[in-house]
Amino acid sequence: MKRLVLFILTAILLPLGASLVSAEAVIKGAGASFPYPCYSQWTYKYFDVTRVKVRYQSIGSSAGITQIKARTVNFAGSDVPLHPDQLQAFNLVQFPMLVGGIVPIVNLKGVKPGDLRLTPEVLAEIFLKKITRWSDPAIKRANLNLNLPDQEITVVHREDGSGTTFIFTNYLSQISPEWQKKVGNDKEVDWPTGIGANQNEGVASKVMQIEGSIGYVEYAYALQNLIPYALLRNRDGKYVHPDTETFTAAANTADWQRAPGFFMILTNQPGERSWPIVGATFILMQKSQTNPGQALSTLKFFDWAYRQGQEIARKLHYVPLPESAVRLIEGHWSREIKAANGDRIWQP
Repeated sequence: MKRLVLFILTAILLPLGASLVSAEAVIKGAGASFPYPCYSQWTYKYFDVTRVKVRYQSIGSSAGITQIKARTVNFAGSDVPLHPDQLQAFNLVQFPMLVGGIVPIVNLKGVKPGDLRLTPEVLAEIFLKKITRWSDPAIKRANLNLNLPDQEITVVHREDGSGTTFIFTNYLSQISPEWQKKVGNDKEVDWPTGIGANQNEGVASKVMQIEGSIGYVEYAYALQNLIPYALLRNRDGKYVHPDTETFTAAANTADWQRAPGFFMILTNQPGERSWPIVGATFILMQKSQTNPGQALSTLKFFDWAYRQGQEIARKLHYVPLPESAVRLIEGHWSREIKAANGDRIWQP
């Protein structure tokens, strides 16, 4: 009888214990939608090879920063780099994970990806509501071979706090003094025109729905949704296609060793092959970890992503960080991310 009771209790408690262990092993992250296409593939593959679950919610950079400050996630994703004084104030560690490009996307009848050309000035004036129709002479001058309609332009922009918006408005602020003065550069701005949508997914969806519209998304969203993108004239006066090569050309200007707290903005970089709207996406973690085992599991995932996830990143047209930058970052982990008692969590 005792053996029967023991067998029944074991049958009941083992599944419960297993669920508790698996729940504890889940790594939770939230934030930027910019890198989500890559992070979602990484988490799927990582579980396949390690059986460790990583759950990442694409909720926008602002919401991700709020959650990591509140310690409700193990890490946050943000396309907005925090200044060193902000990192110190919030007791956070920041490091870059990937580099990617933001592209203007359009819904114009008969226009295929790469058909439309936009100068920096025209792009800014569309978003300033100074150019309001696709038949405007300023657009036509760069697109003599296109039969552009006499149609109203509908601007689609992010309405949530967004690192993608931060990168996009940083670029507009650099190439348009009027934009800098009237609107500026931030995760959320007072848009002069347009309709709002949440996350990159929302902007892509609205542009697909509205004929004559223009928006901005991370490049992978344009590819995945088969949305036409425009070519942009870069700082050296060349019209370039957005792709891994042109994103890499811009990213190669980054000197991470000289960037305090890894603070770096990569928009409007020089070079004939550089795509002009490029940005790094960052990870934020707490400096002092109350659960060192969970923190180590989190860092092991990022180490795997840096070293084993590069091919996934390239296929989605993100730019992986070079080995020299990875060594620099992992040394930073060792020095800065510690258990509550001061012990190191990561050993390089």
